Amino acid sequence: MTLEVGKVYTLKMNSGEEMIAKVTKLVTDTTVEVENPVSVAPGPKGMGLVPSMFTADPDLSVTINTSSVAMYCQTDDSVKMKYIEATTGIQVPEKKLILG
Repeated sequence: MTLEVGKVYTLKMNSGEEMIAKVTKLVTDTTVEVENPVSVAPGPKGMGLVPSMFTADPDLSVTINTSSVAMYCQTDDSVKMKYIEATTGIQVPEKKLILG
């Protein structure tokens, strides 16, 4: 796997779960550390983000075995903004063009 530290990725796990997380460290060839992993889950208003691990300390990184990942890609910008808002509380302004 070729992941870059500091980027937000969508990971499709072998179990079928879809997860979004920010890569914090490439530990070995087979493990990667991420922060704030959330799972994509259906909700009453469409898809939502829920914590992937409910009882983990939210201030600690999570280690993922890369052999458990079926596929991955960088997260779509609109979803990434919602991820940042959900995990940090920071609301990222939408990009708009100024026409004059």
